[in-house]
Order: sequence, then C-alpha cells, then structure tokens
Amino acid sequence: MTTKPVNVSSIPQRSVFRYPGGKTWLVPHIRRWMTSRDKKPKRFIEAFAGGGIVGLTVAFERFADKVILVEIDEDVAAVWKTILGHNATWLADRILNFEISADNIREELAKPRTSVRQRAFCTILRNRTFHGGILANGSSLIKHGENGKGVASRWYPATLAKRISAIHEIRERIEFIHGDGLQVIEDNSRSKSNAFFIDPPYTASKKKAGRRLYNHNELDHEKLFGLLSNAKGDCLLTYDDDENVKELASQNGFEFTIVAMQSRRLNTMHELLIGKDLTWEHEKKRDKQRLLFDS
Repeated sequence: MTTKPVNVSSIPQRSVFRYPGGKTWLVPHIRRWMTSRDKKPKRFIEAFAGGGIVGLTVAFERFADKVILVEIDEDVAAVWKTILGHNATWLADRILNFEISADNIREELAKPRTSVRQRAFCTILRNRTFHGGILANGSSLIKHGENGKGVASRWYPATLAKRISAIHEIRERIEFIHGDGLQVIEDNSRSKSNAFFIDPPYTASKKKAGRRLYNHNELDHEKLFGLLSNAKGDCLLTYDDDENVKELASQNGFEFTIVAMQSRRLNTMHELLIGKDLTWEHEKKRDKQRLLFDS
C-alpha cells in the first residue's frame, strides 16, 4: 500500500539547492521516524548529502544533537563549506547583487575558481540556471523556463540569501565532511546512538538515473547494505522502486515499503523506504486504513 504524494508546498524549503532527486517530499516521513524514537540520536549522518534537506530538517527541528552532512562532490562541498563557514555573508551578498542574464552567467562560469567561496557561488549559479538543477557534466542553461523567464526562472536572490543566513545561524548544530559517505558510515557504525539517512546515487536499479544526474555516481551498493546491516545505529534509506534493490534489502535483513512522491513535472512516482524497523511507517498506514474503514 502507498500513501498519497506529500504536498511539498507545505514543507519548509530550507536548502539552497534545486536538486535532482530532492527529498522535500520525504520530510513528513523523517519527522515520524525521529519522533518514534525513545531518544534522539547523538549524531544524525546524511551520508550522501547533496541538497541536504533531510539533514537540515533534523538540524532545524532539533531531532538530533548533531547533524553530519557528507558529500564527495567538490562543487557541492564548496557550497556547504561556505555556508557553514565565515564566508556565508559574502555568498548571500554575491547572490543578491548578481545581475542575472545568460551572458553574465556564461562570463561568470568562464572565470577561474580560485577560492572555495567563488566555487560555491558558481555552483549555486549553475544549479539555479541549468536544466533541472543538474550539475553533472553535459547539462546546459535553461532556454525558456517558466512563463518565458529563461535563466531567471529559478533564480530567487532574496530567498536564497535568506536560506543561507538561516543555515549559517544554526551552524553549531551541523558538521560538514567533504569525503566518502561509505567511509563515514563505517567510522560511525559502532555507536547505537547514531542514526543514518541514505539517499545514494540511483545506480542500483535498471534505470541507473544517477549516471546522468551526478558526476559522482559510482557506488558499491552491496557494500553499503552490508555496512548498514552491521551498524549498531538505526538507518533509513530511499531507493528507486526496483526488484534488484528489494532483493538486496531482503538479503541484508531490511524491511521495505513503497511510498508515493511527486516528480518535478507533477507526475506521481514511487520510491522505496528501507530500514531495519519500519514499525513507525506501518503504524501510520494502519491508522489510515482504520479511518477509511470507520468512515
């Protein structure tokens, strides 16, 4: 049984990224997962952070003592380093003062990226003005965009600046690691007080969508499941609804359920939620069934 897609407009938009495979729709599930626990995690680890909406939700809503965001991509890492570092105000001001046009974007992206903060600005610029927010090689500028606005369609300077400032204000709750998510999982696997959220590059299923969406898309999925099955802490994974993934989950002792989500084109799609214990999700579905029956 699947639920109706979450209305993402009702969820606080906290990430600066317009990210392929973004997980805003997952936020209500994350809240149920976190509030079902007897104790909040000491460390909440988002091992493939990308836009980081799940980790940001946990940090803003204080579901864990500390949130660890991990990302291997150098461009994405530059954004997190800048927002959580001492150049956050510079980045917000740079966005506010940039005159958006296709020519200005091309000129800016052609410049050498001599600093982390300059790389961060160029990454946000590309993410917000390229098709679908795709940062992988081969992506290109939006041509028409929404209502014919072209490259300005997804460029909201005041909103982005506000989000940067908000994240920077809670920086003491967040740690960023520029590195390998698998290694960070292994390094933190021995503590029951840690929790892991895993939204890996989608390359385990036949679709292999991650290959066109992310520059870093190669991942040993069998190793990932093995590490998490042996970790003492709790975990939650999201994957394509795919038979290969279901088999991999079952082989490693995980439960899975299917949930509905909405694509960027407003199509209803389905993804897998995978975990060691999904009682909190099953209870929600049973409660809904009871309400339908009683009505």
